[in-house]
Amino acid sequence: MLKDEAGGERVWVGVDIGTQSVRVLAVTEDGDVAASGTAPLRGTRTPQGRHEQDPGAWWTALGAASRSAVAGLRPGRIAAVAVCGTSGSFLLTDDAGRPLTPAFMYDDARARDEAAEVQAAGARTWARLGYTMQPSWALPKLVWALRAGLPGAGGGAVRLAHQPDHLVSRLVGHRVATDSSHALKTGYSPADGGWPGAVLDLLGVPEQVLPDVVAPGTTLGRIGTAGAEHTGLPAGVPVVAGMTDGCAAQIAAGALEPGQWNSVLGTTLVLKGVTDDLLHDPSGAVYSHRHPDGGWLPGGASSVGAGAIADRFPGRDPRELDALAAARTGVPAPLYPLRGRGERFPFLRPDAEGFEAGTFADDAERHLAVLYGVAYVERLSLDHLRSLGARVEAVSLTGGGARSRLWTQIRADVLGMPVRLPEQSEPAFGMAVLAAARGSVRRSARAMVRTREAVDPRPDRLAAADEGYQRMLAELTGRGYLPPHLTPGAGREHDHRSRT
Repeated sequence: MLKDEAGGERVWVGVDIGTQSVRVLAVTEDGDVAASGTAPLRGTRTPQGRHEQDPGAWWTALGAASRSAVAGLRPGRIAAVAVCGTSGSFLLTDDAGRPLTPAFMYDDARARDEAAEVQAAGARTWARLGYTMQPSWALPKLVWALRAGLPGAGGGAVRLAHQPDHLVSRLVGHRVATDSSHALKTGYSPADGGWPGAVLDLLGVPEQVLPDVVAPGTTLGRIGTAGAEHTGLPAGVPVVAGMTDGCAAQIAAGALEPGQWNSVLGTTLVLKGVTDDLLHDPSGAVYSHRHPDGGWLPGGASSVGAGAIADRFPGRDPRELDALAAARTGVPAPLYPLRGRGERFPFLRPDAEGFEAGTFADDAERHLAVLYGVAYVERLSLDHLRSLGARVEAVSLTGGGARSRLWTQIRADVLGMPVRLPEQSEPAFGMAVLAAARGSVRRSARAMVRTREAVDPRPDRLAAADEGYQRMLAELTGRGYLPPHLTPGAGREHDHRSRT
C-alpha cells in the first residue's frame, strides 16, 4: 500500500513518552509505518534513588518528534492519537495544569517509608487486587510529595497528572481524565472501578487531587489550536486514552488473547500476558491491568535485564560479545544478573543481591552466563504465573534484547517452547493500534500486527538448559530468595512447556 501523500489512506498516531526519548509513529490500517519521529529526553538521578524529569522538556520533545513524524503527511489522513508513558510517573499541577513540581519518575524510590505506610493502610484492598505497594509506585510518592512542603503542594487546587495526562491536556487545551492503566499504581482499583476512598482518607490524600478515570481507548478530547501549532498534528483530531508503556508494548506484540505473553527485554525485564480472571498473588509480585476488551493483563517487572551487560562490560559492543559467546557449546555456571539491590518479580525480595555461582574462563563465558541468567529469570517468572493458574501457550519477545539472535535462541531453549518476534514492537506502535481500535483492540491488532520470525528451541540443547535452570533455582533457594512454590521440583503440575 502507498505510504505517500498521494495514497491518502488513514493513519493512526502513537506516542511513547520514554525515559530517554519521545517516539512518534504514524501507522496505516494494515500495520505499515508511514512516518516516524523522535526527540531526546534527559533526567536527573541521585544516589539516594531519586529520579526526576522536567515536564516542560516532555512537551518540547513531543513537539519536535511529532513535527518530524507528520511533516510529510496530509493532515486529513490522521485519524486519531494515543499516548503512553512510563508506569508510575507523575507530577503535581495547579487547576490550570501548570506544573507545581518536577516529574517523579517510574523508578524513583524516595518513598520507601511511605510505601510501608500505604501498604499497611490498604492491605486488604491491595490483597484483593493481588499486589503489594512498592516505593516506586505513584501512590507512595504522592503521599511523600503532599507532605514534603513542595511549592503549591500543601493546599489549594493541587492535581495529580500522570505523564500522558499532562501532555494530552496541553494537546487538547483542557484538563483530561486519566486511563485506568496509568492510574493502577496510584491506587485505582480496576476491579471496583474507583479510587479507594477510605484508604486515601487514612493517608491524608484528598480525593479531589486525583483525576477522573476512564477506560483505555476513550476519547479524551480533540487537538486544540495551541496543540496543533506546537506538534503539527491537525486541530480537531481525537486523542484517546492510552495505557502504560508495558501494556503498549504488549499491544504492539499482539499478545492479547488468554495464554499469550509478551516479554520485553530492555534495561530490565517486563513480562505481561492475558488471563480471563484476575490472578491473586499472595507474594504481591504480580499486578494486573484491565484488558481494554475485557479480562486482565497480569505481569510484573524484574530488576534483571540487558542492563546487566553494560554493568559487567562497560564500553564493550554486545554484538562482539555475542560472537565470542556463540562459539561456546556448554551451559555456564549460574549467574544471577540482578541490577543493584532488590528484586521485584518473580519474587519480592528487597534484600536480594546478584551473584556468580562459579568461575568463568573469560569474558565470553561470563557474557554467556548473563544471557542464560536472564533467560532463567524469564522462565521462573512464567513458572510463577503458571502456579497462580495462568495458561502459557505462546510467548513473544520484544525490546532491545530481542535483537540478539544468540539471546533469542537461548531464551527459546530455556523456555522449552517456540518464541515469536513481532515485526514492530515499539510502545508507540501499540498506541497506534489502540488509537485505531474503535471498540476492539484485538480486532485492530489482528489487522496491524505482524510476525517477523518464529524461533524454535534446539532439541539437542533442551536437557542442558533445563539442568542449568534447576541449578539456578537451587542457588536462589539456598540464599532464601524463593518462596516454597518456586523451589526446585515444586509446582511441576504447572509445568506445561512443550518439549521438542
